Amino acid sequence: MTALLRYSLLALAFGLLICSVVVLRLGASAGVEAPHVELNADNIGPRAIEDLTSKSVSRDYALAWQSLEQSLDENRPGLLEGYFTGIAKQDLINRVRSQIKSGMRTRYRDRGHRLEAIFYAPAGDAMQLRDRAQLDIQVLDEDKVIYDEPVNAEYIVLMTPGADRWLVRQMQATQGGKP
Repeated sequence: MTALLRYSLLALAFGLLICSVVVLRLGASAGVEAPHVELNADNIGPRAIEDLTSKSVSRDYALAWQSLEQSLDENRPGLLEGYFTGIAKQDLINRVRSQIKSGMRTRYRDRGHRLEAIFYAPAGDAMQLRDRAQLDIQVLDEDKVIYDEPVNAEYIVLMTPGADRWLVRQMQATQGGKP
């Protein structure tokens, strides 16, 4: 009987530990709200976009920007792991590392994104988008704001599906500066 009680208490303690880790992890990402993203896929080709895919791309792109904003503000490159891959991920990690070395950080106030789906590969393994973003960008040296400007930026974005989400593989600014 005492062995059963001991295992029950051990299982309960393990469950509480897991819950604590989840709560701490959620609390770490709750500081930055996901931006508003509107997706227009009316002129996409050569393949039509499914409704579920449309919703997933919009959600995952918003979450990618949320993690980008938090990573640049807190100088934490690990926050880019979930929604970035390939060139986009490496470029952003290098940017965060550069900020860390210089003692700077970048803060975004995201006012939303208008995505236009341009190309959806026939195999469903890549989607090209044009993002028209409205951002307020601040560059800080420690806690002192040294640059502050509203920006209308435009990006060409390549997203690819991962195991359970769409990932930003490439993000190239065409107007308004770097992401």
